[in-house]
Amino acid sequence: MPSIQPAPKDAEPDMDQRDVNHPDLASLVTERHRTDLADLDLRSTADLVTLMADDQALAVAAVNANGDRIAAAIDAIVERLRRGGRLIYTGAGTAGRMGVLDAAECPPTFNTDRVVGVMAGSAAALERSREAAEDDAAAGAADLAALAVSGDDAVVGIAASGRTPYTIGAVRHAASVGAVTVGISSNPSAELSGVVDHPIELVSGPEVITGSTRLKAGTAQKVVLNIISTVAMVRLGKTFGNLMVDMRATNAKLRDRARRIVVTATGASPESAATALDASGGDVKAAIVSLLAGVDADTAIDLLGAADGDVRAALGQR
Repeated sequence: MPSIQPAPKDAEPDMDQRDVNHPDLASLVTERHRTDLADLDLRSTADLVTLMADDQALAVAAVNANGDRIAAAIDAIVERLRRGGRLIYTGAGTAGRMGVLDAAECPPTFNTDRVVGVMAGSAAALERSREAAEDDAAAGAADLAALAVSGDDAVVGIAASGRTPYTIGAVRHAASVGAVTVGISSNPSAELSGVVDHPIELVSGPEVITGSTRLKAGTAQKVVLNIISTVAMVRLGKTFGNLMVDMRATNAKLRDRARRIVVTATGASPESAATALDASGGDVKAAIVSLLAGVDADTAIDLLGAADGDVRAALGQR
């Protein structure tokens, strides 16, 4: 288990990093120069591996420090999703890619298309960096307007600096139409925090490579987005215990997983599980309810419909 060493408190900003157009950048925690790592390029490969592993561990500590804020944000997001709204991530650069990644993984895992990722520079920026796009606040607002964001939606703005114009523009537009807003940043007293309903500041200290927020700031973003989407889907009944019962079985691996999930949830034989899945058209939830309630597939589907897709509620366990 790597030891967790706090970033040096006396690390001073590297003035060479100052942006003449944004002189406040040099004061950001994420832009500070760690003078204790001035010999980084002279260290051994093994030492660098240990150093970076230890530093990454600070990302999880930053997430844990925000547990109550994250929970409050999730509850607000779930309330909007229950209305039929969407969870929309928006950001630029690494932060935008983290949001798009989490959104892309939700359909196969939770059988939902209501988690959306929007990033500065459009889809092209996923493969090839378009850093200048982050400076356009109007584009952030326009991209959210193009999605017809409304008061039924939840919008999560992600920006390590907490001041990215694209992200600020996006969340301001979302707030103006009544959407609930969440801001994820890596700096204290971030500008983003002041314009959202639920500010989450994942302050993990200066990066090993000065200003490279794809490192532990990016790790913290990835962790918290995993938490937000997963816990929200648990609250919405997308799991049965810790089983992925609302998955889309679209390939051989996932069809095998679906059968194993039904076996684990019900204690039925693999053969019975396969039969129940066939009868339900591959619907894992319906197969589970059918086997546990002793009803046919059509009745199981009706029970789930009346319970908003919640397996426990369909079984009378809520």
